[in-house]
Amino acid sequence: MTSFPSQGSVAATNVPTIRVGFQGAPGAFSEEAVLAACGPNAEPVPFRENLDVARAVAAGAVTLGVLPVENTLAGSVLASYDAIIANPEVQAIGELALPIHHCVLGIAGASLAQLRSVESHPVALAQCATFFERHPTIEARSAYDTAGAAQDLARANDVIRGAIASAAAARRYGLVILAENVEDRADNQTRFLVVSRAVPSLPNGAPARTILVVTTANEPGALVRVLLPLAERGLNLSKLESRPTGEPWTYRFVLEFEHRAHDPAAREAQVAIRSRAAACHTVGTYALADKV
Repeated sequence: MTSFPSQGSVAATNVPTIRVGFQGAPGAFSEEAVLAACGPNAEPVPFRENLDVARAVAAGAVTLGVLPVENTLAGSVLASYDAIIANPEVQAIGELALPIHHCVLGIAGASLAQLRSVESHPVALAQCATFFERHPTIEARSAYDTAGAAQDLARANDVIRGAIASAAAARRYGLVILAENVEDRADNQTRFLVVSRAVPSLPNGAPARTILVVTTANEPGALVRVLLPLAERGLNLSKLESRPTGEPWTYRFVLEFEHRAHDPAAREAQVAIRSRAAACHTVGTYALADKV
């Protein structure tokens, strides 16, 4: 993936620590993504909400942010897209696909049979639907974060409460793992975007992805006209997401398409899209991550 300022070997002493924001409590999967994407010199900085991460990057409180945007089981993480859209000075500069393996955690002495509720982030709960189908006496409860749910559980010290989080969260908060790999599929992954105010250059011809946010006229065929420049130039539209604009029943669209860095066809397509859209903002162009 893209080389970020914090990358380097563990032994490197001349690389400064770089502050990287993530959503959640320490021990969250997003914290793992920070270290995987940005290297050992990254200092993960927790924030309560996805929007807080984007705002911190925009304000310069952190140098980079890492936000989950898509899970292979639960789909898009809309709060992250909305956070990036709301802070147009923030640019996507890279991505990471992180394998996600969920554990059911309890306090010391608890058992799976004792649990009456399990808390986690709604996106994590959606990835573990089969577990709850197999344990109908356990109620799924939403929390702001996976590791946050683990932290709350440790504080509550209640044998009938559990949390779905990572094995790292269990170690951090002194919890026991009551069940491992409870995600619906073993190949569960989450795609994270690395966001920054500074945009690095890409080598010519590198496999890349560009993300645009486009607002179209509210009329028949408007979206088709905006998408045609990609198809006409053989560029793959890898994702299309609609988000409300804030005005009733009007929408903007998040477009992600793949191309080679500095490909004239990609530049031409963006010029054509801008000419056909009511508004267009480039979220970022970055090197594609290797697929897991």
